[in-house]
Amino acid sequence: MLTQGVVIYGKEDFRYEDVEIKDPGQEEVLVEIESCGICAADPKIYYGNAYFAQAAYDHAPIVAGHEFMGRVIKLGPGAAEKYGLKVGDRAIAENIVPCGKCYWCKRGQYNLCDPHAVFGIVAYNGGWAKHMLYPKGSLVHKVPENVAWSDAAVIEPLACALHGVNRAKIQFGETAVVMGCGPIGMFMLQGAKLKNPAQVIAVDLDDHRLEIAKDLGADMTINPAKEDAVEKIKSVTEDGIGCDVVLEAAGSNKSVRAAIDMLRRGGRLMEFSVFAEDVSFDWSIISDIKELEIIGGHLGFHTYEPGINFMSRGLITSRGIASDPYPLEDFKKAIDISKGRKHGSIKVLMKPS
Repeated sequence: MLTQGVVIYGKEDFRYEDVEIKDPGQEEVLVEIESCGICAADPKIYYGNAYFAQAAYDHAPIVAGHEFMGRVIKLGPGAAEKYGLKVGDRAIAENIVPCGKCYWCKRGQYNLCDPHAVFGIVAYNGGWAKHMLYPKGSLVHKVPENVAWSDAAVIEPLACALHGVNRAKIQFGETAVVMGCGPIGMFMLQGAKLKNPAQVIAVDLDDHRLEIAKDLGADMTINPAKEDAVEKIKSVTEDGIGCDVVLEAAGSNKSVRAAIDMLRRGGRLMEFSVFAEDVSFDWSIISDIKELEIIGGHLGFHTYEPGINFMSRGLITSRGIASDPYPLEDFKKAIDISKGRKHGSIKVLMKPS
């Protein structure tokens, strides 16, 4: 069938055009896209500002987008039984299609799969289109109808954020800090609250975002342009030792340095950012001075189902985070609004017409 989508051809060369989609084969799912989101990675791909941009160019032409939500219009043989789906159901595929054969897949770490077939970047067309095929091997999840449109649209970044929260190993009574109140940071904040720490503190340079973070459950908010975040956090921790864990989602040199400084000895830094530049500091603070744990996070990992469940039960929300949708044809405008944080945007959504 013929559909329309945003196709990557190269740096600053994305085109809205006709795209051919084949009928679903064995265990494949054809969906009509209800919504698609702009990840922080997408402007970097468009402008060539990150290491993975070249991977997308190398696989061009490829339909962009790894954040999407679809409604089933056709099921290939075996797909209904495998995924528990029927025509008309809402369904999301995880952003990576694991090979099932590499070192990491064999050990269950499918988010680190070596071929790394991520929709809209490597191997498979993404969701910036009117229709999309979830290929065989996709990790597909049914989404209940009681999940609001805007909530369903952001399940992918929520799943990523929840993986970061799990990796951070937040304990009862701890002080957790979220650096950066973008979409990942906002969902990390809500996920961290569900772990019942003593307090969750949100740090960002944007007062509007901090107001939303407060509404979403932050016990304290700090704008480092107006006060010393490190000293403030030390002042609200026992004996001024600093926080137990930082979830870093700002992706800047200054943010990482501040995170390291505000951590107590033996604390944990959970890093989930995508950086446009190198980060450097004296690593002695990690080893000889504080004996810190540095933990990375990548994609979602067994967190789509919990994320859908939390949304369905109203425990996590996109309120204040998700924008009204832009028409998919206006993708360039939407990319620049997302990149420039214009109009108070946090998570910019698009919707096929």
